[in-house]
Amino acid sequence: MKRRPFQKASISHFRENSSIYLFVIILFLMGVIFGAIVVNSLSLEQKQDLYFYLNRFFGQVLEGEVASSSEMFQQSFFHNLKYLGFIWILGISIIGLPIVLVLLFLKGMVIGFTVGFLVNQMELQGFAVSFVSIMPQNMFLIPAFIILSTASVAFSLKLIRQQFFKGMNEPVSAAFLRYSITMVVAVIFITGAATVEGYVSPLLMKTVMSAIQR
Repeated sequence: MKRRPFQKASISHFRENSSIYLFVIILFLMGVIFGAIVVNSLSLEQKQDLYFYLNRFFGQVLEGEVASSSEMFQQSFFHNLKYLGFIWILGISIIGLPIVLVLLFLKGMVIGFTVGFLVNQMELQGFAVSFVSIMPQNMFLIPAFIILSTASVAFSLKLIRQQFFKGMNEPVSAAFLRYSITMVVAVIFITGAATVEGYVSPLLMKTVMSAIQR
């Protein structure tokens, strides 16, 4: 049975960039771990201030005072679109390569800090809250960030080879087309993430917070 063109292109992409994927995933995980460690470096006053705002937000969720689902969808979609769009643009620039890696590390750090803080302050209840409020949309967002960051690094390296190794005649136009398609795939992922964050996560959070308040 013949493989479909998209499936063949995807397999080829993962094979060609397997080492970059490994590096990017490790960097992201390092960001998550670092974010969790940062929680322990906060002073008691800082933790109390953050927990105060967190409790107020949970109260708003229970009272249904948060933004509407459509507004949350739009905010999530356009926020992540700008973030991923910036990574995509950086991939076209040779000097943008290290910034892409920094942004990926920061993304992991934010997730690690958020989950770490919730668990640190609320223990098992915090894990349950983080599981329903952070994990669902990040099942779409994390693959999008890793795939696009890998494609961005790979495309930047191709530009570097073209610039400094004149003997190499790799067609940049074909690589740019594949790179652009990767951005389209990432947009599909963040659409799924925004849908979950806007329409699913608030309901899950309200259910969990109601159970915790009992």
